[in-house]
Amino acid sequence: MSAARYGLPRVITMSSLPRRLEFFYDLLSPYSWLGFEVLCRYQNLWNVSLQLRPSFLAQIIKDSGDLRPLFVPPKRKYLKDELQYLAEFYQVPLAIPRDVRGVLIDKGSLDAMRFLSCVEMKNPKMLEKVSRELWMRVWSRDEDITEPQSILAAAEKAGLSEMQAKYLLEKSSTDEVKTKLRETTNIACKYGAFGLPIIVVHVENKSHMLCGSDRMELLAYLLEMTPSKKSLGPCGQEKGRE
Repeated sequence: MSAARYGLPRVITMSSLPRRLEFFYDLLSPYSWLGFEVLCRYQNLWNVSLQLRPSFLAQIIKDSGDLRPLFVPPKRKYLKDELQYLAEFYQVPLAIPRDVRGVLIDKGSLDAMRFLSCVEMKNPKMLEKVSRELWMRVWSRDEDITEPQSILAAAEKAGLSEMQAKYLLEKSSTDEVKTKLRETTNIACKYGAFGLPIIVVHVENKSHMLCGSDRMELLAYLLEMTPSKKSLGPCGQEKGRE
């Protein structure tokens, strides 16, 4: 007898093997930072293998035709308030830069995202920490992430040596790394991305794309979390790292 056929809740189980998640993100997206922190906290609790995929948001927006009317005054005010609520809820020290347009439009994130792509290729164990430090610069302390010294400062604060950081920065301008970022961005587009972040869930030989940082309950559903493992919020941080 099918439980779904009779309107009964399905039995929720949890696989003993890690399920794979791909997280496509760009440093310019504060919602990417929120989603990143939640997934990093819960990856062990949810028994998932998390693959961080640095991507280039400007290319995704161009390819999808999504102009994202961020600068429409009512939407700008709403997003500012929403980000404040989310930052408090998830206990992420997010603060809106004084010159949002300058950060998002004038400066962009190309060099920083190439650097993260290089970290992914050459030193993937450091990708989480370096990504976080770059987010801290732009979305917490209102600091630059476009100049070489800014990128080096974040990399060293994340734990890379000065020599390692300079090596990665030098390599980030090579064709190999440029191609890597472009290919990863194209993969996100093939999954159906029209913005960032996106989470791609691979379960039972199927892939499911979720867009945004506010799809965590749906993600838990797709992962078939037990009720005790499903709840979200800052209180889960320590449990997620056990």
